[in-house]
Amino acid sequence: MLQFFRNFFQSKLGVIVTLSFVGLMALAFAGGDIASSGAFGGVAGGDRVAKVGSDRVDTSELERAATRMVEQLRQEDPKLTMKDFLSRGGLDRVLGQLVDLAALRNFGENHGIFIGDRLIDSEIAKIPDVKGLDGKFNDQAYRGFLAQRGLSDTQFRDQIAASLMARQLLTSAELGVAVPTGLSQRYAGIVLERRSGQIALLPSTAFAPKAAPSDADLTAWYKANQASYERPERRVIRYATFTDAVIKGLAAPTEAEIAARYNANKAQYAASEARKFSQLILPTEAAAKVVAAEVAGGKTLEASAGAKGLSVATLDQQSREQLSGLTSAAIADAAFKAGKGALVGPLKAPLGWVVLRVDAIEGKAGKSLDLARAEIVTALATEKRRAALTDYSARIEDEFDNGATLADVTKELGLTLTETAPLTADGQVFGKPGETAPPVLARVVQTAFTMESEGQPQLAEVEAGKTFVVFDVGQIMAPAAPPLAEIKAQVQTDYMLAKGAEGAREAAKKIEAALKKGSDMQAAVAALGLALPAVEKIDLPRQEVQAMGERAPPPVAMMFAVPKGAIKLMAAPQRRGWYVVKVTDVIPGQIAPNDPRIAEVKGSFTGILGQEYYQQLIAAMRKDVGVKRNDKAIKAVETRLRGGN
Repeated sequence: MLQFFRNFFQSKLGVIVTLSFVGLMALAFAGGDIASSGAFGGVAGGDRVAKVGSDRVDTSELERAATRMVEQLRQEDPKLTMKDFLSRGGLDRVLGQLVDLAALRNFGENHGIFIGDRLIDSEIAKIPDVKGLDGKFNDQAYRGFLAQRGLSDTQFRDQIAASLMARQLLTSAELGVAVPTGLSQRYAGIVLERRSGQIALLPSTAFAPKAAPSDADLTAWYKANQASYERPERRVIRYATFTDAVIKGLAAPTEAEIAARYNANKAQYAASEARKFSQLILPTEAAAKVVAAEVAGGKTLEASAGAKGLSVATLDQQSREQLSGLTSAAIADAAFKAGKGALVGPLKAPLGWVVLRVDAIEGKAGKSLDLARAEIVTALATEKRRAALTDYSARIEDEFDNGATLADVTKELGLTLTETAPLTADGQVFGKPGETAPPVLARVVQTAFTMESEGQPQLAEVEAGKTFVVFDVGQIMAPAAPPLAEIKAQVQTDYMLAKGAEGAREAAKKIEAALKKGSDMQAAVAALGLALPAVEKIDLPRQEVQAMGERAPPPVAMMFAVPKGAIKLMAAPQRRGWYVVKVTDVIPGQIAPNDPRIAEVKGSFTGILGQEYYQQLIAAMRKDVGVKRNDKAIKAVETRLRGGN
């Protein structure tokens, strides 16, 4: 998650996404929030976290943007909390994006760049949620779209204008970026290099204290490292399920209802005929008559058309009305009077003269009311059951809205109330790897983790029209480290490893000093006077290490990240010890000037340089318009987001 978080903010794509996300979705530049006053306000540092040119970034704006960003990141990591986000510098990054967007807008307007209404209209029209059933812009759908997001038309248009301004100013950042072929060739050769070296492992267990720590030492160490033992937030979900079987005594469809449904859908039950045609359109009647004559003489329609450089089109499953719409009523009438295999035409069409061949005829017999009765009864019964289930669900929701508890409703409905084991936000059972929440709760776990308190019952649909679940949160266990007594054995082990890791680090420093004086690594390790693993000798090509990916041992990866002769000390994961890494030789790879890998490397460098130009361009715009941060107000926002006053 940490790598995703970093990548999201640092990559060019991440910057563009966050600019768009923060700018359009977090109410940046919302109408009433833009002001030109230069002074910061009074209470808790003021209502502005930054002044950017003639614009401002408000505290409420930053708060909303941070909240929305956490919601987005949770799609990648459901366990992410606001506390995690803030501790990783998320608030400062979001503020940076808000400032950048404001700077881009100010810079553009200061230099005569404006976004016209027609361009904004075209961007709005591209949004799927504002289109009607005909695929075109629908004003009612647009109003609903705005209402759902709490925006006015003016606010939303301002946000789109800001995003378009950013797009216009930044798209040229990579234009003209060129990377010398010699540079690309040298870096392309790196993948073919080979390295040799030595790695010594100094395990913490070899340097750990022999005597167990005192209770006082263990307590002090645990207090200093308590954060690493913090358990994630856990929630217990109480729930009960029910199906459409709860609907009892539903009245059967009446004869009047059946007849009304039949009469309303007579066209559906009427006899119909569909045909498949092969069609050839020619520019003149004379040309069409030649084709008709050739077909009458034994040629196929396809052969006749092919000899003239034309192709035959297939019209599949055409009703009389459909064919009439494609051609004309006269052509459709003639085509539906002909038998299978017959050639129809030449006939005048809107775009020339048409010749048709009837390839297949598929008829569907009509249905009388008696024949259609069974399917109508089934459809009406299903609709009635769904309507009754909708009413039933609505009554449950009304009871919840009126203060009824989950226990009250389940007792009234005769349902069995079940309670889960403590769950984490990703639906896993805490403390039991591989065990998850019951499948019926898959769609509601995330909702349960957004509830502000216990005992807030809700109803959710599990299987459309069939299965429902009523649920609430029975218990919320906030993130916290357990009492020392509960995990004393684990803490003592970690304590011994931590102390051993300190000793291993000092030993690694001694080996490093000896190596710098010319000593052999094996001799330097032996000089410690402890039973330690033998020094490992490494001789590998870079390609093999790259193929390992994340599976490459960290000290081996380190060997390929430092120059020849380098000596590096490296901590093993989880306080397991220390590594001493020495690169003894680097054999450069040779690559031909026409090797295709050079182009790949050049493309990568172009992107890196473009990213640098991009960042420098934004920095120059910030400097041009002027940016002033209000650190006191920023701190106040962070405090509120952490749950403080």
